[in-house]
Amino acid sequence: MERIKFVVLLLLISLNWIAFSQQNLSLLNQFYKDRYFLHAGKSDQSIVSVFPFVESEFDLNKKLADSSKQYYELTQILFKKHLLEFKGEDYYLTISPVADLSIGKDLADTNSRRLFQNTRGIFVEGDLLKNFSFSTAFYENQSRLSTYETSYYRSIGELYPNQSSGIYNTQNAVIPGAARTKPFKTDGFDYGYAQGNLVYKPHRSVALIAGNTPHFIGNGYRSILLSDNGVGSPFFRADVSFSKRWKFMYLRQRLLNLMRKPVSTTVESYYESKGMSLNYLTFQATEKIAVSLFESAIWSRGDSLTSFASNPLIYNPVPFVAPLAIGKDKLTSIIGLNLSALIGTKHHLYGQFALTNLNFDASAFQLGYRGYSFFGLRDFMLQLEYNYVSKDMYSSSNRRLNYVHYNLPIAHPAGNSFSEFILRSNYEWKRMYIDLKTIVYLLEDHSSVVLLPVEKITAQRSGSVLHNQLEMGYRFNRKMNLTIFGSWLFRSEMLDVFQKTSIFSMGLRTAINNHYNDF
Repeated sequence: MERIKFVVLLLLISLNWIAFSQQNLSLLNQFYKDRYFLHAGKSDQSIVSVFPFVESEFDLNKKLADSSKQYYELTQILFKKHLLEFKGEDYYLTISPVADLSIGKDLADTNSRRLFQNTRGIFVEGDLLKNFSFSTAFYENQSRLSTYETSYYRSIGELYPNQSSGIYNTQNAVIPGAARTKPFKTDGFDYGYAQGNLVYKPHRSVALIAGNTPHFIGNGYRSILLSDNGVGSPFFRADVSFSKRWKFMYLRQRLLNLMRKPVSTTVESYYESKGMSLNYLTFQATEKIAVSLFESAIWSRGDSLTSFASNPLIYNPVPFVAPLAIGKDKLTSIIGLNLSALIGTKHHLYGQFALTNLNFDASAFQLGYRGYSFFGLRDFMLQLEYNYVSKDMYSSSNRRLNYVHYNLPIAHPAGNSFSEFILRSNYEWKRMYIDLKTIVYLLEDHSSVVLLPVEKITAQRSGSVLHNQLEMGYRFNRKMNLTIFGSWLFRSEMLDVFQKTSIFSMGLRTAINNHYNDF
């Protein structure tokens, strides 16, 4: 609490002598990441591998600006602006509605369930004076999802202690990138969540950020280091540029195991909490080649009955000190590398490698390529990616310290014990777009609940999963990624039993976050 008071006081004092600027964070949806890599290769700035990034590091909004002529205020808002924009000498404020309204049908589901997503919310961004920005968003949701999604989300729901048996029972569900749920009608979900952040940049080489928005580290579609698959949680982050070649990110975050404590003095029992420290050092070897050292650690802040203070070494920014000093029985450590290379201005090569607790039997790696402007089409993107994650990756001898938050994996959505091949492509022409994604999983002794903080006895499965998704639509507004769309998702599981999903859906969406269902 004293640290929070100090930061707030520092911000208030600094506002007395600074003038208006923009320092907000970029949006995380794949649309924005794909457009970032399209334009970043043509700039003189180094390629970033931490998302979201601060606007002053790369102003993607300028690249997405709509140059079309609009003669009415209504069409200005529809195609080029936020719903409400207020701009003064020392402030800029925007307010936009957010929605994901869709209906669909799984042709392979004999129960004839009507699928739907009903998301309504509001998104607010603001810039105050020179170096301070903020954003906040709230989402209210009801949904009925496919059978494979519903089954998985319920399997990782809240864990409630059974006082008589001593085991934990699962209730409700958790939606990736969103929140825990409560029942809606007979087989649907009802959930709400809020996200936001504050950004303060006291110097051109330092950015201080606090909030609860998710993070993604890497240059690919997936990350085996840290992804936005989980639920947003409170964090403090500092971005520091020591020189043009050296950059450092310091991230400290509060995570939760979604398991209720058995004893509580409140109406609703608290969840078990844990902490995560993350140090990320980037060396820009050349203008087009970057190597980053990644270190994260998850440590306990107590168990079902007690809570205790964190070891002070956790806040130390020097890599490897905390894991070596504290020991793996009280801490789970992920060590990794992120590499990226730009060939010309259109072709990106990237990769990652990671170990859990310095154990080479608990390893993961990624190799990928992303390119643009094929066949003379400027906005045509092609991406190929391979990911491998071993059976013991992201696991700890103390299950409470597994690499999960809200019972969701915070690296790859599929958890561990698989190989994955990804093909992605998209193209946009005069606001019309097409997006194609094909994913093949090869699973070996895989369990979707193996990373839960308590042991669940389930069969480990081997085989393959094919996930195809085609989406076509019309993008009205790039600032909020407002689209009308139609999509087809075909998924087949060739595991212990054969299961097929074939969903046709259509709707209206402002897609600014990611919600992964391609596991």
